[in-house]
Amino acid sequence: MRKKIRVIQYGVGPIGASLVRLMREKQAIEVIGAIDSDPAKAGRDLGEVAGASDAPWGIEISAENDILDEAVDVVVHSTSSHLPAVMDQLSACLAAESCVVSTCEELSYPFRKYPDLAAKLDADAKSWGVALVGTGVNPGFIMDKLVLTLGAAAQRVDSLSVTRIVDASKRRLPLQRKVGAGLSAEEFKQQVAAGTIKHHGLPESIAMVADGFGFELEEITETIEPMIAREAFRTEFLEVAAGRAAGVHQIGRGVSGGREKIYMELQMYVGAPESSDRIELRGEPNLVLTIPGGTHGDIATAALVVNTIPDILAAPAGLRTSRDLPLCFFPPTAKP
Repeated sequence: MRKKIRVIQYGVGPIGASLVRLMREKQAIEVIGAIDSDPAKAGRDLGEVAGASDAPWGIEISAENDILDEAVDVVVHSTSSHLPAVMDQLSACLAAESCVVSTCEELSYPFRKYPDLAAKLDADAKSWGVALVGTGVNPGFIMDKLVLTLGAAAQRVDSLSVTRIVDASKRRLPLQRKVGAGLSAEEFKQQVAAGTIKHHGLPESIAMVADGFGFELEEITETIEPMIAREAFRTEFLEVAAGRAAGVHQIGRGVSGGREKIYMELQMYVGAPESSDRIELRGEPNLVLTIPGGTHGDIATAALVVNTIPDILAAPAGLRTSRDLPLCFFPPTAKP
């Protein structure tokens, strides 16, 4: 039998905690360590911090990157949405000759927004003989990989639209804050201008889909407006008064030849009456895919990241995207 896949978790926030709990269910994976800069977590048992029912695990969280010196096959990385902020972290993982699966949204398809950073990561990964990818439910799947997969049944795709509606009241507190739930309309606009309120990844999804369908886009635009609560709503974590922001309404467009080729709309707010995901491809033939109830972001993100581990180990060295990888289910009983 081959040895188990040795994994380190980098970042033990709510998403990182869900990732390690899921990885512990896979017989082929051995979680050997974790890294988190939070002094309140460093030195503590990973299972206890992750809220695992079978804690303690006997795995100590480290505040430093020294643990990367261990023989590690994959680093699962979940610390920030912004690519520039995590470049040093990713570089350290690659230099340790480890493959990387990251939840960094801007890493999902960085070639248009950060061509220089993308080129550096690709070159570094190839020089160390490993691969890395940014993935998750969105970006990484619903509004890009799944769109391209549906396109496999089309002879021609002329244009497309994707609409994702998410009830943020069922999501974790950091996400509810990230979409501005509870802010006044003015506070919402100020924080959008400061770059602190938004869902990251819509332009990346548009760029990935455009390249996959061969659309040569002249521009990608994005608008962000608040969804205003019509009545008061309380979540597990916070309260939204009537007339205040309940979340975000983002629209991204990809334009080619003066014509809108790609339309992507995201409504993510607390109190959304019904979550759903809908993809519509217009071409030959027209294709429509609807997921009633939507795809639960936190659950699916953990699943997608962990299910990608075998794929990134088998991928050619370099910077990869979910467009490149098969992304299949990774059974708990799969052998190493």
